[in-house]
Amino acid sequence: MFGLSELAIILIVVIVIVLARKGPELARNAGKSARILKAEARAMKEAEKQQQTDTPPRIIQGETIQAPTDHPHPDVHRDTGRP
Repeated sequence: MFGLSELAIILIVVIVIVLARKGPELARNAGKSARILKAEARAMKEAEKQQQTDTPPRIIQGETIQAPTDHPHPDVHRDTGRP
């Protein structure tokens, strides 16, 4: 029967034969996909830039509340000032 090394060599030969037939087609399809992906990413960046320049910044109305400073945090001991 075949050993592990013989099976590995047979598997490599089969993969090489399959890639010889389908390799150029796979490479072509991968290149097309990469170009499409780059074009879509570029279009998204341009659309985002356009949206940012068209829309004025939002101003949120409200009031700022300051935390009280006369009450220490409840986990701090009054004697040492440490938790």
